[in-house]
Amino acid sequence: MKRIGRKLLAAGLTTILILLVAGCSGKQENEPTTPSPEATPAPETAVEQETGNDEAAANEPLTPSPGTTTEQEKAGEKNGETYILVTSDVHCGIDTGFGYAGLRQIRDNLINEGYETILVDDGDSIQGRPVGTIFKGEKIIELMNDIGYDIAIPGNHEFDYGMERFLELSKMAEFPYISCNFNCKGDLVFDPYIIKEVSGQKIAFVGVTTPDTLRTSTPSYFKDSLGNYIYGFMQDSTGEALYAAVQEAVDDARAEGADKVIVMGHLGNEAECEPWTYADVIANTTGIDVLFDGHSHDTDKVVMTDKEGREVTRIAVGTALGSVGYCHITAEGEIDDIDKWNWNNKISAPELLDIRNDMREKVDTTNAELSKELDRVVATTKVDLTISDPVEKDSDGKPIRIIRRQETNLGDLVADAYRDQSGADIAFVNGGGIRTNIEKGDITYGDIISVHPFGNMLCVIEVSGQQILDALEWGSREVPGENGGFIQVSGLTYEIDTSVDNPCSQDENAMFTGISGKRRVKNVKVDGEPIDPSKKYTLAGHDYMLLSNGDGYTMFDGAPLLQDRVKLDNQVLIDYIIDRLNGEIGGEYSEPYGQGRITIEE
Repeated sequence: MKRIGRKLLAAGLTTILILLVAGCSGKQENEPTTPSPEATPAPETAVEQETGNDEAAANEPLTPSPGTTTEQEKAGEKNGETYILVTSDVHCGIDTGFGYAGLRQIRDNLINEGYETILVDDGDSIQGRPVGTIFKGEKIIELMNDIGYDIAIPGNHEFDYGMERFLELSKMAEFPYISCNFNCKGDLVFDPYIIKEVSGQKIAFVGVTTPDTLRTSTPSYFKDSLGNYIYGFMQDSTGEALYAAVQEAVDDARAEGADKVIVMGHLGNEAECEPWTYADVIANTTGIDVLFDGHSHDTDKVVMTDKEGREVTRIAVGTALGSVGYCHITAEGEIDDIDKWNWNNKISAPELLDIRNDMREKVDTTNAELSKELDRVVATTKVDLTISDPVEKDSDGKPIRIIRRQETNLGDLVADAYRDQSGADIAFVNGGGIRTNIEKGDITYGDIISVHPFGNMLCVIEVSGQQILDALEWGSREVPGENGGFIQVSGLTYEIDTSVDNPCSQDENAMFTGISGKRRVKNVKVDGEPIDPSKKYTLAGHDYMLLSNGDGYTMFDGAPLLQDRVKLDNQVLIDYIIDRLNGEIGGEYSEPYGQGRITIEE
């Protein structure tokens, strides 16, 4: 095997083998982090060089030795084999994991070695970070065009900017979106499949998107002006409609002459997605050779049998370009390898290995545009929106933070945004999730994102009045002291009697376990009416608190999930300020201590 020198690394790692050996760690059992030499041979263009102490070599370009075949010449020498590359749930991770620059390097190397390549994406590419939110997906589509994606399917989060916007983005894409089940009034929005002919093989790709999308994106985006659902995903309680849609697409592709059928699924493995998981689809269909999957962010490779007992391989590639999946097809037309390459370093491949190619330049340009956009004024506020006491200062003359122990106008604003954007009866936001003030005057995108930097996501659950009461009690247990789990509210008012000792109990992990004795919280009202402990209410908040026991909130465990991670927290606030308040804050948020939703009795 050729030895790896500094010059070869600095040249951007022209082989997958070198890239992965140099940068991968934490190999998982039964998951090869590097392809076999047979699958990815070392390139003829690599300069064999001893590793030395020549620091200058790190920045020298790689040039072929005299008589060596250049990459351009080799690119025309096809070997009759094909690599299908798959990404999924990138969530705007354009410079994380392998990054788009690393993905380009992998594909270019394969092309230069004579392989045909097809690059596909399994959904959830355009949402997840500020570069998606600020540009509403457009910059991600541009980068996907630049890197040369061949096919994509919509994931549940492709719809997070609204149906009209996604359909606009799909037209901007220079690659087709496909889906055999995404429909409007029963008519498919996209083609159910597409056939690519490479190396003498006809390979069909069938797209399928989880019906759980209706719950995991904003439900109103799938409705008409009268509130009726007009968009759907062949959803029914048994899964039969979805299975039939997949089977029809597979059968039609086979009838059209497809030699191989690959399903591109955004289905996942989560129990809450049943009966529409990848396992449900495989077990109830026939004729699928491989299923590329997304949605649940796992990296499992599973071989299971279909409806006729024939083995089908399913593979998923995690999120944020931490893995790139592949399917290798031999010159004889056999699928002989289905797996993924992993990047397990915290530092991205482009940064750690200084990969330099056109995608690195385009990603850098996009990030520079994002930086400028974060400074762009998008709204104004006539009042200071605060997490701190506007009057009281500490011994050093610095503002004292109060967002974690009492109501503030910024707390009201954030909670209102959650309730407005979800349509829930009540909204809760933990004080610890509201990080900085917004000062009077112009508001930039960066200002809004600084309030919510964590990437938590809007959810809605159905809870009883009793669960609401328990949550308020838990959140108020430290008042007048601070607690990151102190609840800022919308749609509800309550009082805290600090003369009553904390009645809450917790386990060794600081998780809520119950309440005994007199309660501190009283006079709780929902929309002006006393709360009914036995009544069901819809509660909006973020996944950290409602789904993940963040700040110890266990009382919501098992609550029916109505909307699952439908928007990023900062996008919730941006959309509320810009779209609902027309970009101007004032009036009802003028009082720094809030609107009297939380009363504290000393």
